[in-house]
Amino acid sequence: MNFTKKILLTFSLLLALAVSASAQKPFVVNLWQNGAPNDNGDVADTATVKVFLPRKEEATGRAVVICPGGGYQHLAMNHEGYDWAPFFNNMGIAAIVLKYRMPHGNCDVPIADAEEAMKLVRRNANAWNIKADQVGIMGFSAGGHLASTIATHSKGDAKPDFQILFYPVITMLPDITHKGSHDNFIGKDAKKKDEKLYSNDAQVSRATPRAFIALCDDDHVVLPANGVNYYTELYRHDVPASLHVYPSGGHGFGIRDSFKFHNEMELELKAWLRSF
Repeated sequence: MNFTKKILLTFSLLLALAVSASAQKPFVVNLWQNGAPNDNGDVADTATVKVFLPRKEEATGRAVVICPGGGYQHLAMNHEGYDWAPFFNNMGIAAIVLKYRMPHGNCDVPIADAEEAMKLVRRNANAWNIKADQVGIMGFSAGGHLASTIATHSKGDAKPDFQILFYPVITMLPDITHKGSHDNFIGKDAKKKDEKLYSNDAQVSRATPRAFIALCDDDHVVLPANGVNYYTELYRHDVPASLHVYPSGGHGFGIRDSFKFHNEMELELKAWLRSF
C-alpha cells in the first residue's frame, strides 16, 4: 500500500469514527403496542419507527419524523429514510424514520401511523432529549403527501412544528396527482369530496407549519405543480416557506450522492433548519 492510499484509508477511518461518535446506537420501536387501529388486512405489515438520536451533549432538542415514499405501495426506506440519519444527527437533530403501513385504499391507516409517530416522539421527549415544540415531519413523494396531510389536518400532539417535503405528491385531483398514490391512498373510485379533502394545497391555513420544499423541474413522475401549488398556498396564507426547484434530477433522488445538486440541497436544507 503506497503512502497516498494509507492517508486516504486513515482519513476514511477517522471520518467514520467521527460520524459514529455523533450519534447513539439506533433502536426500533413498534408503533402500536396493543393492536393497530384501522387494520389494512395485511398481518405482515407492521408499523415501526427506527430512532436515531444524536449524542446527548450535542442534541439541540429538535427532532424530525421521516416518511419515506413509494407510491403508498412500498417504502424506499434507505435513501429516503435511514440514510438521512447522519445528516440530522450531525446537526444535533434526532431522526425518527417511520415505517408506516400501506393503505390499500384506506387512507386512515398511514395517517394513524404518522400521527402516532408524532405523539410517540413527544411522549418520549424527556427521555430522548427532545423539545416537544420542535418536532417536525419530513416526507418524500407519497411520503411527502402523508407528511403534508399531517401538517394540514392533524391537531394537538400530532401536529408538526415544521415540515420538509421532497418532490411531494400534494393533490389528489386527477389531472395533477400521481395516479398510483391516489389509487392506493383513497381508492381508484374515490369520491370527489375525498379527493378535495386530501388535496393538501386546498387545506393550507395560517396555522400550517413552516415548510421547506425541494423538487426538480424535470420530474415526470410527480408533476412539479404539486409542490409549487403548495408553496403558493403557503405564501398566500403568510406561512414561512422555502421552495427549491433544481433544473434536473428527476424524481426520487433522496440523499443519494449521484444527485447532481446533492451538495447544494444539503447546504440549503441546513441553512433553512438554522434559520428558526
